[in-house]
Amino acid sequence: MQLDLIVENANILTQNPDRPRASAMGVWNGLIVGLDGDISGLEARERVNAGGRTVVPGFNDVHCHMSAFGQQLREIDAGPMRSLDELYDAVARFAAEHPDEEWITGASYDQTSLGDHPDREALDRASGGKKVMIIHRTRHMLTASSAVFAELGAMDASYPVPDGGEIRRHPDGSPTGLVAEQAMTAFRALRQPVAEDELVECLELATQQFLREGITSASEAGIGRSPIVGSTAGELSAYMRGHAEGRIRVRTEVMPTMENFHDLPVADADGYGSGLDLGLRTGFGSGMLTLGPLKVFTDGALTSRTAAMSENFCGHDRAGMLLFDREQLESITTDAHRAGWQLAVHAIGDVAIDLALDLLDTAQQSMPRTDARHRIEHASVVRDDQLQRFIDLGVIPSIQGRFVNEIGDSVASVMGADRLPWTYRHRSLLDGGLVVPGGSDRPVVNGAPLLAMQAMVERRTASGAEFNLHEAVTAEEALKSYTVDSAYASRAESIKGSLEARKYADFVVLSDDPTAVPASEIGQIQVESTWVGGECRYRAG
Repeated sequence: MQLDLIVENANILTQNPDRPRASAMGVWNGLIVGLDGDISGLEARERVNAGGRTVVPGFNDVHCHMSAFGQQLREIDAGPMRSLDELYDAVARFAAEHPDEEWITGASYDQTSLGDHPDREALDRASGGKKVMIIHRTRHMLTASSAVFAELGAMDASYPVPDGGEIRRHPDGSPTGLVAEQAMTAFRALRQPVAEDELVECLELATQQFLREGITSASEAGIGRSPIVGSTAGELSAYMRGHAEGRIRVRTEVMPTMENFHDLPVADADGYGSGLDLGLRTGFGSGMLTLGPLKVFTDGALTSRTAAMSENFCGHDRAGMLLFDREQLESITTDAHRAGWQLAVHAIGDVAIDLALDLLDTAQQSMPRTDARHRIEHASVVRDDQLQRFIDLGVIPSIQGRFVNEIGDSVASVMGADRLPWTYRHRSLLDGGLVVPGGSDRPVVNGAPLLAMQAMVERRTASGAEFNLHEAVTAEEALKSYTVDSAYASRAESIKGSLEARKYADFVVLSDDPTAVPASEIGQIQVESTWVGGECRYRAG
């Protein structure tokens, strides 16, 4: 037998506890056929001498926003900016360089870094009166110029604001420019639907960056109609086309949002009455593109002060908000569970997590399912009593380890000392026997897995402050989070996540061993090549 590929002279961290290390790996028809002695004496069309370098399973980002990240690569990136003047200057430059453009858009601003939220009138001056919309790094807020408000008729204080939303106004009733949560729907709709050609291009740009970082699988956490995520009602078509044309080059799982559910005329005996057309549900597809969990929203985010908390944020007269009423959410989640969906419930504040746990418990009681693998996305503020409920219900906490580093300082300032120990937990989740996958929520933070793994181990903020060191994990556990555990959270552990026979030959060659270097050096390790199905799709240099 002639194999397609043999990787040899390698330090292979297989993530298979029964066979944790190897030095050679054989690949045929996109699958791993064996390690070391399993392939002894076999020939291959291609042989790669790793020169002792480390080989790990391809990283799997179980929660990111691919299309939003791709779009952001073509917009003003406010993430690195440290003052409002810097942002206004960038808007002015764009206006001068693109005089025929009607819109100026940007993303990832953080009022903590800038000193405040961008001001509507300042955006007017910088843009020369153009339509400007800058999305907050959480994607739960935005700021806009007067031309945007005027187009919607929202300059006047009588403009209706939906429940679960906010338009901030000055004492005279004029808008400051800030729009939050459900109120964003009409504003974002001015830029939607995004054309399929543009979406495919954005996805291509995003996944090119993923491959540079060793990501071979990614879960898009929200497609379709939504006030917060999603680009168009027909968004799945862009993913199908991008894969068919070979432009999306990583395995992709997509999560439709709850807003896309609607009544279905199915038989009463089926036990549910809503879903997607044709009865599509979690698990549809194979290989490069699959349908993942149903994405359900409960609250906002911490740095936007819209996460639903049991007590006010420090220095603020508010405790966030729930975006939908309990009855509506219970109807959707129970129906989806009964129809066979995996659920991914966005819940950040402790009040929202109470609600999410209740929803998943109610759904399971309505029709017990073994191995449902329901998830709570972010699970940012988890009290001890809630931790026990996670364990009892077997809920997967889908966390983002990089948050500690990039937004930890801001989060600590609004949480306070009493609540901080509940925030961005990891060690205690693992000690409870839970599966904890690795995700980024990109473009909220830098999505490079090695940077996230370093943050999981070090637990330090951008300023160098310690952030709940008692929740730190080992480098081995961080690597498992981005490989085996992420595959499990996507119900795909039988085909990926570890390097063993009959699984996808998705792997990364690294310049060093992330489990052997000092924690402070994990993020500096270079991705030398990234392989999907035994095909090299990125090579450094």
